[in-house]
Amino acid sequence: MVCDDLRGFLDTLEREGQLLRVPDEVLPEPDLAAAANAAGRIGEGAPALWFDNVKGFTDARIVLNVHGSWPNHALALGLPKDTRTRDQVEEFARRWDDFPVAPERREDAPWRENTVSGPDVDLFQVLPLFRLNDGDGGFYLDKAAVVSRDPDDPENFGKQNVGVYRIEVMGRNRLAIQPVPVHDVAIHLRKAEERGEDLPIAITLGNEPVISIVAGMPMAYDQSEYAMAGALRGAPAPIATAPLTGFDVPWGSEVVVEGVIEGRERRLEGPFGEFTGHYSGGRRMPAIRVDRVSYRTNPIFESLYLGMPWTEIDYLVGPNTCVPLLKQLRAEFPEVQAVNAMYTHGLLGIIATKKRYGGFAKAVGMRAMTTPHGLGYLKTVIVVDEDVDPFDLRQVMWAVSAKLDPAVDVIDIPKLSVVPLDPASSPPGISDKLLIDATTPVFPDDRGNFGTPVRDLPETEDWVRRLQALR
Repeated sequence: MVCDDLRGFLDTLEREGQLLRVPDEVLPEPDLAAAANAAGRIGEGAPALWFDNVKGFTDARIVLNVHGSWPNHALALGLPKDTRTRDQVEEFARRWDDFPVAPERREDAPWRENTVSGPDVDLFQVLPLFRLNDGDGGFYLDKAAVVSRDPDDPENFGKQNVGVYRIEVMGRNRLAIQPVPVHDVAIHLRKAEERGEDLPIAITLGNEPVISIVAGMPMAYDQSEYAMAGALRGAPAPIATAPLTGFDVPWGSEVVVEGVIEGRERRLEGPFGEFTGHYSGGRRMPAIRVDRVSYRTNPIFESLYLGMPWTEIDYLVGPNTCVPLLKQLRAEFPEVQAVNAMYTHGLLGIIATKKRYGGFAKAVGMRAMTTPHGLGYLKTVIVVDEDVDPFDLRQVMWAVSAKLDPAVDVIDIPKLSVVPLDPASSPPGISDKLLIDATTPVFPDDRGNFGTPVRDLPETEDWVRRLQALR
C-alpha cells in the first residue's frame, strides 16, 4: 500500500506488528540512541521504535529504526513483510525500469500548518534534539532529505537533487553540512560559489519511506529522485512548493527547513559516528543559515542511528545501492546477473556475471569501480560466476576459496578516489582498490582443473520447497 507521509507508514508498521511503542520514560541520552543501536542486534525482524515519554522534553514524538529491518524495508515498498532480501532487490530492479513516473503536485501540504521565519527561527523549539553516539560533536539531522538546484540550470527538474547528508546543528538558526564531493549538492555548491552566490536549500524531515530510500540512492546527475520515487511506489510521488525557496519538496514531510548554504563560509563540524563503524573527525564544512521553518502540528521527529554495522542505514541504502550498479553495468555488460553492494554502503561489492572470454570478469569489476557510485565507494570488488548467488556469503566464500589464484586473480589498483569518510583512506579520499576475480577461468585463460563441476541434483529445488513447507 502506498503511503504519502511518515504517519501513514507508521500506521502500516503498527498494523503489521513492526512498530514498538516504548511507554517508559527514557533519557534523551543515552537511551534513545542505545535503543536504536540495540534494534540492530535483535535480529532481522526488528521493529521501528516510537518514543513519546522522553525526560526533559515536554511534547516530543520521536521515531527511530523506521527502515531498520528487511520486513520494514519490504513494507516501505508495499511488499509483504516476509519478502526475502534478494526478492526485494529483484523487485526494486523491476520497478526501476518504470522510471520515470512524474510526481503529483499538491497544494494542501500538512507542513504548512505552522511557520516561523527570520529572527523567530529556533530549531530547538521545533526539534527534540539528542546525540546519536557519545563521541559526536553535537546534535545531528541525519535522516533529512536535502533539496537543492543546479545554479546554472535552476529550472531543470531532473537536475534538482534530493539527497541525504549529515547535518550538524550549530545554533538556533545555524547548521553545518557535509557535502561529499561525489554527491550532487557538492556540485551545486561549487557552481554557486564560483558565481559568488549562496546556495538556496530546503531540508525536509520526517518523510514518506520511499523518499528516504531514493534520497540515498546513487542516480545519474539529471535523473529526478521524485520520478524514481514514483516508479518505486507504483504511484506518483506527491510534492509541494516550499514557500521561501520555491523548491519542490515532499508533500507529506513533518518539517521543512529553508535557507541557504552560505558561499565560502565554513564551520568546524564533527566528529560523528559514521556508517563505517568509526568516528570521522572534525573538519571545516559549509555553513547553513536557516531563514524559515514550516512544520506540522505536533511534528514527529525521525532520526536514524548509525554506527557499527548493521544498523538502520545498512537496510536503508542496501537495495538502492545494488540496483543502480546492476543497471549501469548491464547497460554495457548484459552478462551481469546480480550485484550485492550492501556492505558498508558499497565499500565492498560482489558481482555475479557470465563471461565472454578470459579476463572478462576483471573488466566488469574495473568498470564497476568507475560508475557514479563506484568512484566514491567500491573499494573492494569480488566477481563470481553467474551460478553463484552474491547474496549468499557461503557460496561467495566457496568461490573465493576454490576458484582464486592469488598470483593472477587479486589486483591492486593504486591511488583511486574513495569517500573521505573511509577510515582506511590516506590521505582522506584516496585509497588503493582491490579487485578479486573468483570466477572460473575460460578460454584463452586456460588454467586450473575446473572441467567437472558438481551440480545440484535436478530434484533439489523441489525438495527445498517441500522442506520449507514441512517446517
